[in-house]
Amino acid sequence: MTELLDPKNDYVFKRIFGSEENKDVLLAFLNHTFKNAGESLLTDIVLINPYLDKDTPRDKQSILDIRAKTDQGELINVEMQLFNQYDLEKRTLFYWGKQYSGQLLEGQRYSQLKKCVAINIVNFKMLANDQYHNVFHLREDHTNIPLTDVIEIHFMEIPKLNDENILMKNGLVRWLLFLKGMTRSSWEALLMHEPEPALKKAMSVLEFLSQDEQARQQYIDRQKFLWDEVSMIEGAREEGLKKGMEEGIQKGIQKGIQKGIEEGIKEGIKEGIKEGEAESKRKIAMNMLNLGLDQDTIIKATGLTSSELEELQKEKE
Repeated sequence: MTELLDPKNDYVFKRIFGSEENKDVLLAFLNHTFKNAGESLLTDIVLINPYLDKDTPRDKQSILDIRAKTDQGELINVEMQLFNQYDLEKRTLFYWGKQYSGQLLEGQRYSQLKKCVAINIVNFKMLANDQYHNVFHLREDHTNIPLTDVIEIHFMEIPKLNDENILMKNGLVRWLLFLKGMTRSSWEALLMHEPEPALKKAMSVLEFLSQDEQARQQYIDRQKFLWDEVSMIEGAREEGLKKGMEEGIQKGIQKGIQKGIEEGIKEGIKEGIKEGEAESKRKIAMNMLNLGLDQDTIIKATGLTSSELEELQKEKE
């Protein structure tokens, strides 16, 4: 029997949840998400960027997210992150801001802005708690009153699902266990507590994709692309960190010597480490530029601002 593809692969994930014929699968998953957060359920959604055959495994990762609009005009973005490329919190806010501000055309009023929801499903632990599903809003620190309801960000951390918090009666848990990757024989356990047509359909779609030669090749290509991207980022990070720390410490020591030998070396090492961290980011970014990585990926991996990256690009040219 053919081995099942990993539904956490963002190409496979979008084939299952982001196509017009599977819109009911996405709607069911979203309603379990909102029910778990204690919010109102949806009656219908419209896919803004449905999966198309031209979507290739080497498209930028943002192409393989899922964007939908509710019947109230609220926007939802669902993204699967297989690998930790760091600064996901800032990246999420950045793209949430673009989605939110992108609603307005010139001359329109702010009152026309609708709520935007970002849902990140990640295959790694990132938040300092044991909850597999965390939901963030904008509220006042002391009284907890909301400033506005237009921002809502979800993080679902699949590795946090364990024997202690798994409740099979929880609909969202069943969906996340499906995404976590289970054998066919385990699927029956997911459907035992509450038969769910949409979840069963998702399983059937994954079964079909796993047996489809073209889909399997697309999956393999996408996995290779993701691994290569992670490898390049880590390689550039390590090389840049090493070079940057070496050069930074030398610069720092030289500055410190000017203040006095004994005190200067102590101070120089401190300044050197600080200088080294900054220099490391530049070196990492330069390595990534040389590898041909795009600006979003470099900013995400290094924490540099777009203006700092532009200056570095000028130096490279």
